[in-house]
Amino acid sequence: MERTVVGIDVGSSKICTLVGEILQDGSVRVVGVGLVPARGLRKGVVVNVEDTTAALASSIEEAQRSSGYKLERAYVSIGGEHVASLNCQGVVGVSHRREGITFDDVERALDAACAVTMPHNHEIMHVIPRGYVVDGQNGVREPVGMHGFRLEAEAHLVTGSRTAIQNLVKCVGRAGMEVDEVVSAPIAAGDAVLTETEREMGVVLADIGAGTTDVAIFIDGTVWHTITLGVGGAYVTQDIAIGLRLSPVVAEEIKVKHGHAIAAEVDPEEAFMVASFGDEAPQAVPRWQLASIIEARVQEILSMINKEIKRSGYDGLLPAGIVLTGGTPQLPGILPLGRELLDLPVRVGKPQDLQGLIDAVDNPAHAVGAGLLMWGSTEEARPQLRSRPRSRGGAQFVKWLRAFLPS
Repeated sequence: MERTVVGIDVGSSKICTLVGEILQDGSVRVVGVGLVPARGLRKGVVVNVEDTTAALASSIEEAQRSSGYKLERAYVSIGGEHVASLNCQGVVGVSHRREGITFDDVERALDAACAVTMPHNHEIMHVIPRGYVVDGQNGVREPVGMHGFRLEAEAHLVTGSRTAIQNLVKCVGRAGMEVDEVVSAPIAAGDAVLTETEREMGVVLADIGAGTTDVAIFIDGTVWHTITLGVGGAYVTQDIAIGLRLSPVVAEEIKVKHGHAIAAEVDPEEAFMVASFGDEAPQAVPRWQLASIIEARVQEILSMINKEIKRSGYDGLLPAGIVLTGGTPQLPGILPLGRELLDLPVRVGKPQDLQGLIDAVDNPAHAVGAGLLMWGSTEEARPQLRSRPRSRGGAQFVKWLRAFLPS
């Protein structure tokens, strides 16, 4: 019998609940989708509990109707500028030198790596091992069973505001669901759109949502750097509304229908009709004028991504380039513009290796939701980035370690 997994992508503009069946071969078949406009959220953070709860409940109800399942638990994405990260190290002595390094040694080393000073009201969401050092030997990925005296763990910690996390979990709970795990949005998206080769070689995942842009850098198969930028596709829409004197709804519609990220590639004679504020009759707007507004803001977003890549210090370790997800990367012209500005290979990432209702999720805007399904489906099936369990016993923590260490 297939096991079901549920992912809820909580974004600034939409809430998407996906229901998947995990098949015997480990693949995921999408059997339910619930997509509704987001309410009560600003830049990925809950600002109105009642509105967010209502939107979540609508999305969950829609997913239940389309899948035929009664949904009870879900993996939930989280984003926002409160999400931060840091790399740290922990060193311990090996307990039983004759037996070699054990899971307990790895647990103690990761615990030592977590003993860092964090911003007030922040908590650790993910503890992601980057590698290990055994008696000065670098580059060890699987230390269990090796002989040594000293074990050093290098880990990437993803932290978030305790208040923001608790408010999100509260809203999901009031909508009738329990939260299996809160997952950082760019890490979830990476599960859905990145290949193993890209992860190993070095790649940037940039999820350009409505309110924020989530960036994650993957090197040697794991996450080395994550950051959230406070700009997204809604700022493009806002610029269009101001520049062409339109309502936000109309601005979003023409962005999707007529938008282009490079004004020079638009036919100067091409125009479209649009109704502005007031009772004025629809007027013709040159498409190049719309494209010039879009190009300026998209250049700014891409430049901020590039600045963050350079600030991370890993800009020379990314031969696989950058993969864009989210709604904004669907704009025509964004790929050549990105390649010119970033001087890296650029592609748009869509969810991979899914079955079932793929037409509903075959879109870069659904990368996070699809990644949540894969995150849940691979919890015990293959090596994967895992969240550090909070308030759990040591036995369950060892079970978590087995997700990325050999048996």
